[in-house]
Parts: sequence; structure tokens; C-alpha cells
Amino acid sequence: MNNEIKKKSREEIAIAYKSEPWWYDLRGLFILTFAYRSTLWEQVRFFGDNIKENHLEVAIGSGSLFDIILKWRKWKKMPQTNIIGIDYAEAMLQGAKKRFSKCKNIELKLSDVAELPFPNNSFDSINIANAVHCFPDVDSAFVEVMRVLKPGGTMAANVLLYPQNLGILEKLATKINHWGIKKGILVSPYQPEDIRNRLQAVGAKILSEKISGNTYNIIAKK
Repeated sequence: MNNEIKKKSREEIAIAYKSEPWWYDLRGLFILTFAYRSTLWEQVRFFGDNIKENHLEVAIGSGSLFDIILKWRKWKKMPQTNIIGIDYAEAMLQGAKKRFSKCKNIELKLSDVAELPFPNNSFDSINIANAVHCFPDVDSAFVEVMRVLKPGGTMAANVLLYPQNLGILEKLATKINHWGIKKGILVSPYQPEDIRNRLQAVGAKILSEKISGNTYNIIAKK
């Protein structure tokens, strides 16, 4: 399925994410429920299990989801790790900075995933939560993520898929996707095999993959 709506540039997408963090979070919960057809709890478990000693959180946004993930890890008595979070939208990053201001193990940077300011083989784990489908240049993003991931390190990502069926909820998801593309907060949904092929093309080994609702959860290893 081809996306006929003109894709936005990186700058246009950054502007689209200039919302107040509270509105971004509320909007995100609506999209998660009706477009992704996924659950918050599922995302917390999926991404929470992929945080190792030196971790990069790509497109951390306002930090609301990541904050819940860290609380879940603390509840599960998982170890505290060294974390760098990046985002391309200044407004979102400011929300995260306020949220994690007292967390000495978390460093936040304004950065583009397609041009990461880190040396090769820097991180044991990388998460890309609710963001791959928002990247203007997903191939460059995957190249950079694999570059900074250590050999043997793992990357976890979830990707918005084109709705698979023709029911009422799928039609609603399609309308939300079209709105997101027009708004500039979404570049394109994908098909699972497309993402799989793009990751394998940059040398990633697929460890696990699962479709949940309209979401493709994938874990890859360098």
C-alpha cells in the first residue's frame, strides 16, 4: 500500500511536535488505543525488558512512557542503568528534562536519529518506542542505530502498520493515520516485511517479531 500524501521534512515534523507535553501525551494515548490497537501495558513490558547497562532511548518525547517503563523496572527490581535519551523536537525534550531533572543516570540530548552524535559501538541496548513511522529517513535512522549499537547489543522497536482488516476500528485507524500524516506527526505506516528487510539490509539479525493489533514489535541484534 502506498502513501499518497506528501511526506513532511524533518523540520516540519519537529514543528508538528511543538505541542505542550500534556497535549502530546493525551493525543498519544488516543492514537495508541485506536490507531496502534496496542496497550500501554504491552509497551511497558516490551521496552522495559530491553534496557541494559548503557542504553539509548530514541525519540523519548516528553518522557511519559519512559517514566512508566522505569517505574515498572524498579517495581520488578531490575538494575538501574546509564541512559541517554534523544529527541528531535525541542518542546518534547523540554518536557522530558523537567520530568527527569532529578535522575542523575539520565542524560537528555537534542538530536536527529539519522545523525547520531555518538561513537561507534556506544550502547548495549536501544529502544525506539512509537517513532519509526515518524522518521522522514527511516533507512538512515536504522544505519545510525546499528552503528552506535555494540556488537551483540539489542534494539527494540514498535512500528505502526497499515490496518489489516476492513472493520469499523480499522477504518477509524486509517482516518487517524491520514490525519497524522497531514498534521506532520506521522510519515507513513509500514508493512512488517518492509521493516524486516530494511533492518536486515543494515546487518541486523532479527531475534523476535510479533504483530499486535496494528503494531509490529521487533527485536534485532547487531
